[in-house]
Amino acid sequence: MIVTLRCLLVDDSLDFLCAARTLLEQEGLRIVGVASTGADALVRAAELRPDVTLIDVDLGTTDGFELARHLAGHPNLDAGHLILISVNAEEDLTDLIDASPAIGFVWKPTLSAAAIKSLVRDVGD
Repeated sequence: MIVTLRCLLVDDSLDFLCAARTLLEQEGLRIVGVASTGADALVRAAELRPDVTLIDVDLGTTDGFELARHLAGHPNLDAGHLILISVNAEEDLTDLIDASPAIGFVWKPTLSAAAIKSLVRDVGD
């Protein structure tokens, strides 16, 4: 039985949200919702209870690392597995990624369903 991952995308770029949604859905993921602010992400995560939440580390006025901590630490939210995404290289963010509750990081230019599934599989879901 193949289980389709249900994903929430959080990014302040509407162009990126549209492009990522199209790409990931073509590759077999189910995008159940999008959010462009931290506050919207909290509401959407509570409503949708996704399997995976992809969080941009730079959300304009919101810090994606802080949002990840809030999503992971909130007792009434289940945002699923948290994966950080960014246009910045992983090596520039290593300490922040390691200190976060995220299961991993995907560089935006390499974003794919395979990369997301690999991270989820690696945590033994």
